[in-house]
Amino acid sequence: MSTPPAPTPPAAGPVPPAEPFGARLRRAMDTRGPLCVGIDPHAALLGSWGLADDVAGLERFTRTVVDALADRVAVLKPQSAFFERFGSRGVAVLERAVADARAAGALVLMDAKRGDIGSTMGAYAAAYLDPAGPLFSDAVTVSPYLGFGSLRPALDAARACGSGVFVLALTSNPEGPEVQRATVPDGRTLAQVVLDHLARENAGQEPLGSFGAVVGATLGEADADLAIGGPLLAPGLGAQGASAADLPRVFGAAVRDVVPSVSRGILRHGPGPRALREAAHVQAQELAAVLG
Repeated sequence: MSTPPAPTPPAAGPVPPAEPFGARLRRAMDTRGPLCVGIDPHAALLGSWGLADDVAGLERFTRTVVDALADRVAVLKPQSAFFERFGSRGVAVLERAVADARAAGALVLMDAKRGDIGSTMGAYAAAYLDPAGPLFSDAVTVSPYLGFGSLRPALDAARACGSGVFVLALTSNPEGPEVQRATVPDGRTLAQVVLDHLARENAGQEPLGSFGAVVGATLGEADADLAIGGPLLAPGLGAQGASAADLPRVFGAAVRDVVPSVSRGILRHGPGPRALREAAHVQAQELAAVLG
């Protein structure tokens, strides 16, 4: 007589959300300092490290940065494009880097700047914000220029999964103002519209909301209300010309919520892990002297 099949176990109930990204980021910034280090393995940087511009060079570079910094900085920010250019093998390097960095205690912000609508934005959200995905990161950068409402699938996925989203608002590139400083009928700039949307998404979230804005440290004056209740990713330090001393002028009262991002200013000190750690330490000390 054959053995009857085992009964099918009942379906698991809904998995409660993880601790929100904003809370995890606040704790990481308070304990490790606010520094975010970009992982930008472009060809010139690989060459300066004595590495070939191929997958082996990409993997060596990325492993070195993660091993040197993931146990001490608050955030690592891989730029997806520099991995995608090597196809599936490059993306495999990125997958491992994300997993290794998170295992060592760093939060991972995937710099992908995705922007689309409907199911396509939902697919991007599944790729980067769903813990079941191989590219799951703590947060991702997105573009709002198909309308802020087009980001809803990503915002909803982040809220459900305890992940974060950083939305382009006032970027550090010189071309940005032609779009971001344009005004809408009520007189606000498009950047301010984005910031106001983010403030509503973060309402009531303590100690920090999970929906951030990208605001360049090179702006000189933001000329915007940056009190969004969430983090403010500040690229532009180092190679793009801004310094820690510029942050209070740009961000004003919101400076405590700034996540200063440095890439080449630290990565150029490689390939030695010790030199990378020292460069990150020096940058963190400069930030501490200004931000407290």
